[in-house]
Amino acid sequence: MSEPIDFQTLHGRYRPGILRFLRRMVGEADAEDMTQLVFERANRSLKEFRGDSSVATWLYRIATNVAVDLLRSPAFRRRDTSLEEVGEPDASTLAERPSNSEHQAIRNEMNACIREVVEGLPANYRAVLILSDLEGFTPAEVAARLGLSLEAAKIRLHRARGRLRLALEQACQFYRDDLGQLSCDRKQGSVL
Repeated sequence: MSEPIDFQTLHGRYRPGILRFLRRMVGEADAEDMTQLVFERANRSLKEFRGDSSVATWLYRIATNVAVDLLRSPAFRRRDTSLEEVGEPDASTLAERPSNSEHQAIRNEMNACIREVVEGLPANYRAVLILSDLEGFTPAEVAARLGLSLEAAKIRLHRARGRLRLALEQACQFYRDDLGQLSCDRKQGSVL
């Protein structure tokens, strides 16, 4: 690497994306702490960064490892996450301009249900889905950020989408609402 990396610049440029990624991986309650941990680790390792990958790839790999470590911890698995802890859905994930408060409530419930299904996926599937489908990274970028070959990243993404599809079919009843928008209700007796 020809030029040293300034930590303040690194933090300012990449913190919002890392925080957003971690919110989707571990939830709102832990995302801030995990983001701080990512940047603490990055700061400690900055002098040893060789530049074999981009700085973004390096940071997302640290963030993924931090998230997976938390998700695999027994203490995290024992916690119950209520819908109040999950928080309000991002405006970007809601339907555009719901016609009234009833449609908004249906969208909020649908978003919470889908988010719970995604959170129920194994961490390795959740990470690849979030990076690809929510963060918009290409398969090559996903592979680099997760330390996988391109082929392995594509296979994992394919399997993750299949697993997500099955989980959604088990948990949700899909239909078109009166505005023609795709909607869903939780199936009776489905446990997420």
